[in-house]
Amino acid sequence: MIVSIAFLLGQTLMYASPLIFTSLGGTVSENSGVVNIGLEGMMVVGAFTAAAVGYFSGNAWVGLFAAGVAAGCFGLLHAVACVTFNADHVVSGIAINFLGPGISYFVSRLLFDGATQTRSLGLDNKIPRPLNGVFASNSVPDLLLNRYATAYLAVVAVAAVWFVLYRTRLGLRIRAVGEHPEAADTLGVDVKLVRYVSVVASGFFAGLGGGTLSIAIISQFRPGLISGQGFIALAAVIFGKWRPQGAFAACLLFGFAQALVVFLGLRTDALPTQIMSMLPYALTLVVLVGFVGRSAAPRAIGRPFGAGETT
Repeated sequence: MIVSIAFLLGQTLMYASPLIFTSLGGTVSENSGVVNIGLEGMMVVGAFTAAAVGYFSGNAWVGLFAAGVAAGCFGLLHAVACVTFNADHVVSGIAINFLGPGISYFVSRLLFDGATQTRSLGLDNKIPRPLNGVFASNSVPDLLLNRYATAYLAVVAVAAVWFVLYRTRLGLRIRAVGEHPEAADTLGVDVKLVRYVSVVASGFFAGLGGGTLSIAIISQFRPGLISGQGFIALAAVIFGKWRPQGAFAACLLFGFAQALVVFLGLRTDALPTQIMSMLPYALTLVVLVGFVGRSAAPRAIGRPFGAGETT
């Protein structure tokens, strides 16, 4: 029983880590007032870039950083559309969700002989498990703590984003432009610059989330790898009331649902795999129906702003 619980908890953190990174990106962007439903497309770009760069460089860490940079560029594209040209945030995000996979598959075909999936990095070239071999194999500490390094980085990132948002001047400005950009503007805050920085950071985090999937949890990029996880991360932002600690808790809940699917799949075939695969997405719907009405988004979210406006 204890071994099973340790397995579930360890798997929960592993499967939650891509969602944690991506939800942090959504939290930063939306706290600044920019809706980012393009997280899904940014995750796909990050997943492909991490796997491709990791494969050609032989270094998973280089691939992971490249994933953040590549998805950050898509964040910049989203910022240009929404902040500079006052495009509808939802429409721009939908465009990113189409553009990201399209470009990823196109470049994959160019680099990997017409295939839409990358070649495997190999077990030795994936993101490492820093505690591998420290504990006895399949012991409770091993099942609980022997996770990929990205899982621990995700937890550190939650603390870092919380600190920036609530304990620094930059964080105060991010939250100010998300609540009342006109007031922030009158105090000399460059609203557009703050939003640009926030949305690019959002893309960077989403890229890390996608890269975590492709070069830590598995060892390659393939079509369908992300399969809605960007939207689950967005749901975690809402469920977490636009706070990093709340999004973290929501991601653990969704990660637990995925871990439970794996756990049940290893121990029973009573339920069809299709039914079990629906569990994380069904949980997302239940959570949104039950909690979205109780969450209050930043007041200026999704609202265009032009310097000098006073309305």
